[in-house]
Amino acid sequence: MAARPPDQPPSVADRAEVRRLLLAFGVGCFASALGTRLLDPLMPQVGVEFLTDPRTTALLATAFALPYALIQPILGPIGDALGKRRVIGWCLLALAAATMLCALAPGFWSLFAARILAGAAAGGVFPLTLAVFGDRVPLGQRQVAISRLLMFAILGQISGGLLAATLGPLAGWRGVMMVAAVASVIGWAAMRGGPRVAAQPLRFGQAFAQTGQILGNPAARLLFGAVFAEGCLIFGMFPYLAPIMVERGIGGTVEAGIAIAAFGCGGFLYTLLAAPGLRAIGQSGLLLLGAGLIAGALLAVGLAQASVVVIAAAVALGLGFFAVHGSIQTRVTEVAPHARGSAVSMHAFWFFLGQSLGPAAFGLAAGGVGVLATLTVCAAGILVLGVLLARR
Repeated sequence: MAARPPDQPPSVADRAEVRRLLLAFGVGCFASALGTRLLDPLMPQVGVEFLTDPRTTALLATAFALPYALIQPILGPIGDALGKRRVIGWCLLALAAATMLCALAPGFWSLFAARILAGAAAGGVFPLTLAVFGDRVPLGQRQVAISRLLMFAILGQISGGLLAATLGPLAGWRGVMMVAAVASVIGWAAMRGGPRVAAQPLRFGQAFAQTGQILGNPAARLLFGAVFAEGCLIFGMFPYLAPIMVERGIGGTVEAGIAIAAFGCGGFLYTLLAAPGLRAIGQSGLLLLGAGLIAGALLAVGLAQASVVVIAAAVALGLGFFAVHGSIQTRVTEVAPHARGSAVSMHAFWFFLGQSLGPAAFGLAAGGVGVLATLTVCAAGILVLGVLLARR
């Protein structure tokens, strides 16, 4: 029998214990999610200040997502060895410092570098928290528990969009980033305490061997490929949302910020519907429904001639995305029970690698064949993905 990870106490089924876990780790997930898409609605502001074109400014999304992905093979084994709670706390403090550097950046490329640091720090929060829930919550209750954890992350995304829409015109993108830095400190304070765990020797050779074993699992490869495709096909358009709306004359920073918040509202709706949805149509049904909603929403954005259509589509997009992604996350927590930190970190690696490459690919494709054609291809890809996952 595989040894229990050092920070994995016996699993808890009691609802009060699960609520305590949610409160301890949820605020940190909120804070890390707050900064993930915070700059997307503010890209026009950043571009005007630093005199950069939309395609260059959109690289700030890649600057956050790519290091988030690349740090995962390192942070996962560190969390398994030194304790997931401990590493999550360190990452929240580092995220606060990096986000403050973003707010103080004197030029575009210094902002780009600070976003790289912020992405790497954020990479140690939600993936390791997900692994904690994999350790502590029995499989039969896990998807519902993870959906509750997602509520915090989704509220962070909603708050990020609303913060950009409301505070951005008043305090600028720098003021918005300062608020996000403070939120990370609050997240660190909320999760202090809890059981202290003994650190184990950190052996990267053994950790990389475990990663190789995980990648040798066909089920794991399917799940990692699925989240990579999600990142590319769904999130590639996000940095371009405000420029698209400006070009069509249907909005700008405020409307794009509301749309980002609406995406989070759709995810919040999923957290409320996850339990009854699983009972009614099962996980495969949720996957198919979610893929259909995503495809329809992407096409609606491609055809939209009014901001209200984009906002409504964003709600459907959020609901569909989290229905698909929540199902994948639950499966990932069982890929390698003896090394959940590593397995979940690999999941995050592929997801954010897709998010980092998506904006560049979307920009090239949209520049060549247009926004609608690009979104149509994305919608078709998601439908194929949903069918493949539901059949497995």
